[in-house]
Amino acid sequence: MADEQVAGQGNGDDALGYEQARDALLEVVRRLEAGGVPLEESLALWERGEQLAKVCQRWLDGARARLDAALAAEEEGADGAQA
Repeated sequence: MADEQVAGQGNGDDALGYEQARDALLEVVRRLEAGGVPLEESLALWERGEQLAKVCQRWLDGARARLDAALAAEEEGADGAQA
């Protein structure tokens, strides 16, 4: 991945699915951990990783909210059935 590809990839992040964002984040981490990347590219990779981590967190937060809502609805249904 060239420097310009890394730096220019923040615009469509909201359209990424969780798995896509996670895989891209793993690739960023792999490249940073491998070392040998020039400073400017390392900074661009770090920024890209931060953006991808936020996308993943939004997906996880949304999944948690859906689970909580489903559990609450289930509890309401169970309470109504007992009355």
